[in-house]
Amino acid sequence: MKHSLYLGAALSCVFLFAALISFLWTPYDHTALDIPSRLQGPNKAHWLGTDHFGRDILSMLMVGARTSLAVALVSVGIGMCIGVPLGLWAAARKGGWADEIIMRTNDLIFAFPSLVIAILITSIMGAGATNAILAIGIFNIPVFARVARGAALPIWEREFILAARVAGKGPVRISQEHILPNILNLLIVQGTIQFSLGILAEAGLSYVGLGAQPPTPSWGRMLADAQTLVAIAPHIALMPGVAIILTVLGLNLMGDGLRDYLDPKLRVSRA
Repeated sequence: MKHSLYLGAALSCVFLFAALISFLWTPYDHTALDIPSRLQGPNKAHWLGTDHFGRDILSMLMVGARTSLAVALVSVGIGMCIGVPLGLWAAARKGGWADEIIMRTNDLIFAFPSLVIAILITSIMGAGATNAILAIGIFNIPVFARVARGAALPIWEREFILAARVAGKGPVRISQEHILPNILNLLIVQGTIQFSLGILAEAGLSYVGLGAQPPTPSWGRMLADAQTLVAIAPHIALMPGVAIILTVLGLNLMGDGLRDYLDPKLRVSRA
């Protein structure tokens, strides 16, 4: 439990630190072209090599981390801020019209793969990081709504909720004061999972040209640019691919560790 949590947190912090420090410093200007130095492998001057325009790959990865993490973080925030209240409302009105509308809308959205929905939205509204955030955030809403509703329903049957009702508290106040604190651990774990999925979705959108646009670096577009050069310069595709894998792995390990740490039943069973 602790090992996965610490390893996941360490991997996540590495890329978070790279994203934060890129605001202040990168080894080279990520937009600077150096054609004579194009397609160089890792060396003393360029630790991770250069791409087909001579740009420093390490600098591009650092700025790309900023793009990927920002898109994933804001989209998760959108999904959580809208989806959790909807899920709590549906649980409070179980069996009512509000519950039916919310859950049937969720089923409709879940009928389509998340990346397909994101591609549809960004193709209609236009390519760009802002629209990518909106597209990924829209899919996160039903995810958090379903998790919040499923976790809240058993709590509504507990005795302390009945006592709160007898005390004159309404559904909104009960949800805020009693339901939400008891499901917060599940929401945090789900947030880490959606964070990793958001990074994958952003990379996928950028790969097909619907994410962040040039000159802003993106891990997905770096992969797209490198696909025709893999045979002669494999490091161009390897570096962003490894960055995506390690970031997603770190977030998933951290989410798994948080789940074990925050769930007392799992702590007891592992003890």
